[in-house]
Amino acid sequence: MGDRLKDKVVFFSGAGAIGPGWGNGKAAAVAMAREGAKIFALDINKDAVEETAKIIREEGGAVETTVCDVSKSDQVEAAVGACMEAFGRIDVLDNNVGIIDPGGPEDLSEEQWDRLMAINVKSIYLTCRNILPIMSRQGRGSIINISSIASTHSLGYSCISYSTSKGAVNAFTRDIALNYGPKGIRCNSILPGLMNTPLIHAGNVTSVYGSTEAMVAARDALVPLGQMGDGWDVAHASVFLASDEAKHITGIELVVDGGITLKVK
Repeated sequence: MGDRLKDKVVFFSGAGAIGPGWGNGKAAAVAMAREGAKIFALDINKDAVEETAKIIREEGGAVETTVCDVSKSDQVEAAVGACMEAFGRIDVLDNNVGIIDPGGPEDLSEEQWDRLMAINVKSIYLTCRNILPIMSRQGRGSIINISSIASTHSLGYSCISYSTSKGAVNAFTRDIALNYGPKGIRCNSILPGLMNTPLIHAGNVTSVYGSTEAMVAARDALVPLGQMGDGWDVAHASVFLASDEAKHITGIELVVDGGITLKVK
């Protein structure tokens, strides 16, 4: 156990994994707890968030959980209240929730578009709306928004709603960083590249390639470092941005992609 985040309270949205293995959120929540943070873990899937919490508790960490649909205002407000009741403060907000629907405008229904925007973008607005006043009163805070290189580069197939949502995340991040910096609040985004996490094995992404094996081979081949990253790569970046080591870093888009974005400008 480390102490880079000793006694910091992290409000963590999307702390479960969508399937077996280590997703970005599950890995980051555990990594932060290993550095001494107290985790208030949210996920829409009770079993998933409790699995993450079980690991943290078994390793001697502090964690509380709640089931929450972060696209719903009343549920986010209740979750923030529960976190404050449990820990009395919020030092770090990690917005890790996100879904992907491959396809262009003609492929996606209006309902699909609205659902993705609510989960990927509205959720960040809702958590920030409720937590920024708390951080402002405290005089400091760190917000980490998980974006994607899809916001700036092609993933090799059309995913227009996802790319658009992540572009919005980047713009949201910059605005918060600029306007809340005077209050001691930092806000940064992480842009993962092609990652080998449970999310890509859940169905939507695999369908683009035809099989899991073809998907992994094709995505590995695109990465200059030779293979996709994993949830721990995003987790370690998240710990850094949450820590005081990053006290003079705000408004950035931290790319974690194995060099993919170097290939196409």
